Amino acid sequence: MTWQLVMAANLAAALACGAIAYLVLSGLVSTGQLRGNHLGVATALIFVTAAGHHLIFSVELLHGGQLRHGWDWHSAVWDLLTAAAGIYYLVLRRSRARVHGAQMFEDLKVRERQALEINDNIVQGLTVAKYALTIGAEERSRQAIDDTLARARAIITDLLGEPGTAIEFGPGDLRRAAPAVVARKEPPAP
Repeated sequence: MTWQLVMAANLAAALACGAIAYLVLSGLVSTGQLRGNHLGVATALIFVTAAGHHLIFSVELLHGGQLRHGWDWHSAVWDLLTAAAGIYYLVLRRSRARVHGAQMFEDLKVRERQALEINDNIVQGLTVAKYALTIGAEERSRQAIDDTLARARAIITDLLGEPGTAIEFGPGDLRRAAPAVVARKEPPAP
């Protein structure tokens, strides 16, 4: 291997890390999360510093001196792996149309809001329906179930988007890790 290959690997790593940093930072800025999304900012800073390191190393190799003789094949392999990982990330990100900007750094407050919305609109509605059944108010129970189903559909539509919107799903994107449990089986009587 020559120092030129090491320099090319470092340049590729610098470009890939710089592109990732740009995508993350521009997403944070465009969604107004730059000040509030600390995980996203920290991730962007990791890629900024990595890009800077690889760029500086490339420039130093280009200008010659002792550094051209101070590398070994281990560092060249790691630089190539870094470049490949960055390029792989960019390819995956480009192929995932539904990930825009800093969306991958979903804020904890968003998850909390969604959990509260599910509790307020679905769990409480089902509680009303169950209570209505226990007191014999079947019509009120049916109405509570219908209202709860409508609210659940609205929440899911809000989370996933209407068909034909910017959110696109590919084959297997909505595959569950385990099947839904519809009814709990009672243990057999002894």
